Amino acid sequence: MKYLVYASLIISGASVAQEAPNYAISATNAAKTLLTDITNTGNGLIAVGKHGTVIKSTSGDSWQQAELVPTQVLLTAVDFSNENNGWACGHDATIINTIDGGVNWQLQQALPELDKPCLDILFEDDLKGFAVGAYGMFYQTTDGGQHWQKRFLDSLLFSDDRDYLNDLKENDPQGYEAETASILPHFNRIEKTDNGLMLVGEMGLMARSVDDGQTWQRIEEVYPGSFFAVASDSTQEIVAGLRGNVFAKQSGEKQWQHFENVKTATINNIINYNNKQWLMLANSGVIFHLQDGLLTHEQLADGKAILDGVILDNRLIMATEDGIKVKELTP
Repeated sequence: MKYLVYASLIISGASVAQEAPNYAISATNAAKTLLTDITNTGNGLIAVGKHGTVIKSTSGDSWQQAELVPTQVLLTAVDFSNENNGWACGHDATIINTIDGGVNWQLQQALPELDKPCLDILFEDDLKGFAVGAYGMFYQTTDGGQHWQKRFLDSLLFSDDRDYLNDLKENDPQGYEAETASILPHFNRIEKTDNGLMLVGEMGLMARSVDDGQTWQRIEEVYPGSFFAVASDSTQEIVAGLRGNVFAKQSGEKQWQHFENVKTATINNIINYNNKQWLMLANSGVIFHLQDGLLTHEQLADGKAILDGVILDNRLIMATEDGIKVKELTP
């Protein structure tokens, strides 16, 4: 996932944040810098990335940088609840918000003392949202981000770890606080599916909530490596991640199918194209195609990591380690 691509930037990102509050630096070639996420707001495209960069486009051809972005940390994810209201998150548990479609942004949270990146953000509507990240970072809000509540999802612990923490909580409160800061795996992505909220992450973590995020249950592990992407429709769920590992489960079934894959590029995101196939965007310029149970791949010439993408007018608009890339798609 993106986490692997920009993990080396955590230290530099944290040091910039600690000099904050600073606004993102205006860059002539903002659309050519490291971009980690992109979304279609319904009224245009928004992409985010390095040094607090936020760029906006109506067509995907020309891009303008947002002028007022109150952070210089690496932004890792962006999500909009409608064409006006959006949120982005990044290093130092930073969360920013816009109410004018991405023109101006306000700072909602920045915690450089944690030295942990937020890796994904999801809003179900204008008020209810979730932000997740490294070492079990989990925040939620019910007021559009005016207040973010930190939660520790102890239901996702292994039983031995839970017993260990319960003992610490009773006998060593300081030790308990220290352990809860790092005992959970990284939460890499949170998505809303037909079967509830889905959380995937490090060490094969898959977890589901069927009560809108109030409680979470682990799904039986099918793979010990990291998952960075999850997607679903009415017929199946798909998870993918490290070294090109892809698993799918048909609706109503319990078993996950593991797809044989000759390419080992880490998959960062999954998007649906024309309700016919899944495009899996990966490192090293690889795009996997999953259609009718068959997994194939293509290799882009530049070999740059693709962190996310959206489809607009039969074109794939990609956020990559080398900025915006556009690829024509065959309908």
